[in-house]
Amino acid sequence: MFDAKRYAKLWGLSGVANIEKQVYGCASEQYGPCVLKHSDNPCERKTLREYSGTRYCEVYEVDAANEVMLLERIVPGTELKDVSELDQRLAIFCEVWRGSHILPADKTAYPSYMDWVSGITQYMRRREDHRVLYEKMAKAEQICRELCETYSGEMLLHGDLHHHNILRGKQERWRIIDPKGVVGDPVFDIPRFILNEFGDEPEHEKLVYVIQALSRKNGVPENDLRRLLYVDTYVCNCWMLEDGEEPNMVDLRMAEKLLLR
Repeated sequence: MFDAKRYAKLWGLSGVANIEKQVYGCASEQYGPCVLKHSDNPCERKTLREYSGTRYCEVYEVDAANEVMLLERIVPGTELKDVSELDQRLAIFCEVWRGSHILPADKTAYPSYMDWVSGITQYMRRREDHRVLYEKMAKAEQICRELCETYSGEMLLHGDLHHHNILRGKQERWRIIDPKGVVGDPVFDIPRFILNEFGDEPEHEKLVYVIQALSRKNGVPENDLRRLLYVDTYVCNCWMLEDGEEPNMVDLRMAEKLLLR
């Protein structure tokens, strides 16, 4: 845990209060409501810098050596997950997703989405205790390679564009926080939203509706969205395993079911 009191003194912050691990809410006389955050992902800082002046939250101060940032706090900060109507959530997501991608200044400064997929597949190959899951991840990797041939854009993606990272700001404008920073086609920023719609007990018909609506609104074929979701679901669950957590087999079975429909 970094020393929040040190940064309160350094950057003139008041009301510093812990929100979650490595994240504090605070106020700055110069900037107003802020978030003080430790992030060991340099791509997050670079992404926020590149997206300055857009829907993304602003970066006010950076201590790169110690991986600490002072960020704009989105107020009131209502999360997209708190919008109860599904059609409204879909409309908001599509509005945020469309037109929210830019070309990176230097694409080599970021991993590609394919790098992510290949990296976790390599990890799973070494997991002798999860051979079936490795085989599924290898299948997902092949599907991703095929998708990359069709969707070959090299834009700067959020990488984790789901309900908790899309917040309502002033004048009802929806803003974006916590990017991972990855390069790829904008379609690869869609499946994380669908995965977040799974909930604790995924409903097949609801998810079919979500995929159909996103296909219609964004011009991406349904079958491609199912394949994108399959890839992302396996990537996320294999990352969970890498972090010492158990994969969510309910979500994985749903991804399989949706792919086969």
